[in-house]
Amino acid sequence: MKPFKTLLACAYALAMLPAHADTNALRFGVEAQYPPFESKAADGSLQGFDIDIGHAVCATAHVSCKWVETSFDGLIPALNGRKFDAINSAMNATAKRREAIDFSTVIYRVPTRLIARSDSGLVATAASLKGKRVGVLQSSIQETYAKVHWEPNGVTVVPYQDQNQIYADLSSGRLDATLLLAPAGQKGFLSQPDGRGFAFVGAPVRDDAILGSGVAFGIRKGDSALRERLNAAIAKLESDGTVTSLARKYFGDIDVSPK
Repeated sequence: MKPFKTLLACAYALAMLPAHADTNALRFGVEAQYPPFESKAADGSLQGFDIDIGHAVCATAHVSCKWVETSFDGLIPALNGRKFDAINSAMNATAKRREAIDFSTVIYRVPTRLIARSDSGLVATAASLKGKRVGVLQSSIQETYAKVHWEPNGVTVVPYQDQNQIYADLSSGRLDATLLLAPAGQKGFLSQPDGRGFAFVGAPVRDDAILGSGVAFGIRKGDSALRERLNAAIAKLESDGTVTSLARKYFGDIDVSPK
């Protein structure tokens, strides 16, 4: 039997090996059910702001883009399991997530807001939502926020693996509200027929410790070469106006600049 230190050294060496032999491709992990950030077109192809950002980063870095789909709550385990190279799925860089993975520089930041029936009288506070059911995407920062700030005060926080199921249960009355990134709520629900009679209610919620400093690419701990490559591409896309142009295309007048 090998000494324990030797086993540890072998394990570390294996962990530092490239995730795959193809250095001309960048594999992004994505949960493709969160428009306008990422979703599927009628022909099954991926579309959305993060998808376009990903393709622009790959073009700038002179590599091809490959996409690996998984549920949002499975993205970090799959990244650390070397199923892909980076997470590109509207994931905010938070202190909690930084315990498990590293991040690139922040690409954009969008507000988190509550959606409810426009005549409900609800706002995004624990007092207003006491006794109500609020749907959140499982393993999202919105779930963490709601469980920390609202659940101890009598709000029922209901996690889902699929934001579309949240919209369905909100429309049917099984939920009273949902907490999510504002552009996703506008594109995926409020602008759709099922979203009639609903609206953003109250002010955006803020807690930088939980909600993070903005959306970035998630990468494995210690993968400094990839982080530097991604950061260089992000810097170029910011300086040449690509990020601003794509944000205007998908988010309209919503300011998504990191701040």
